[in-house]
Amino acid sequence: MPDNRRFTLVRRPQGMPVASDFHLKTVPTRALAPGEILIRNAYASLDPAIRGWLDDAPSYMPPVAIGDAVRATTVGTVAESANADFAVGDWVLGLNAIEDYSIASPGGFTQKIDPAVVPSVTNYLSVFGAVGLTAYFGLLETGRPVAGETVLVTGAAGAVGSLVGQIARIQGCRVIGIAGGAAKCARLTERYGFDGAIDYRGKDEAALVAAMQALAPEGFDVIFENVGGIILDAGLMNLRDGARVALCGLISEYNVPAPVGARNLWQLIVHSARIEGLLVRDFVPRFGEGAAVMAGWLAAGKLQFDEDIVEGIDNAFPTFMKLFSGGNDGKLILRI
Repeated sequence: MPDNRRFTLVRRPQGMPVASDFHLKTVPTRALAPGEILIRNAYASLDPAIRGWLDDAPSYMPPVAIGDAVRATTVGTVAESANADFAVGDWVLGLNAIEDYSIASPGGFTQKIDPAVVPSVTNYLSVFGAVGLTAYFGLLETGRPVAGETVLVTGAAGAVGSLVGQIARIQGCRVIGIAGGAAKCARLTERYGFDGAIDYRGKDEAALVAAMQALAPEGFDVIFENVGGIILDAGLMNLRDGARVALCGLISEYNVPAPVGARNLWQLIVHSARIEGLLVRDFVPRFGEGAAVMAGWLAAGKLQFDEDIVEGIDNAFPTFMKLFSGGNDGKLILRI
């Protein structure tokens, strides 16, 4: 069995993670038990959700244990198999870890994939993976947009947000996005087809509220929320009656020891609106449906997506931190 480089958690981050919270170590790979497969990971998806898994706090998944490799969705090939349904060389997708090799018992998130039906196997970590399906089901099932409505997407230049805005446009909605910096805002309108963009940098809550009102004077029917903090608070001050807030993420609060949380929730009462959290795992039985629709839109030229691929497990920590600096352009993927 081969040796295995693993990007392990050695200390729970206090606020913003630092390099000493992690350690890249090499360990032997154990022998397979009956039914297991050994996956040679080719790529790992780096997502904001990973930050939450590093804390010892109640969540939808158990925390990453101290000493364990950091959990991540990966694509790779079967290197060895003790399972008759999986042959050496098969490509698989699964919730594994940032490491050279992962041992998995097929079932749940572990599934075969066909790299021949997509432009790149990395697409299973972006437009055809959890990212694309979060955008698809999160907007359509939680946000429930109707043609003619106005949709606000925060974190709009990110992997999920950029797809959400495009799907909203396909549904006949007017779409406003919030992103950091002139270049990202230009990409929203010029590449992804948003109707307007707001640069949050240098703006306090009052300035954000004013910018939103300038672009959507009648307010928002749907907010797809990825950021939280003052951006969410500003959005709540611009709701229309009956608005829906689809809560996908709160990345601005993940590294804050004592997050303030939303302070304008009373606007939900004022506007008979609702806020609802979403997890893509709730739609696992419908993944095939969503992927088929997304593939059709992609083939028709209705969707654009970007991937930011960084080479080498040695770069796991600085690559992960790009999520919190806004330094990535598109879906952030680590080539192991």
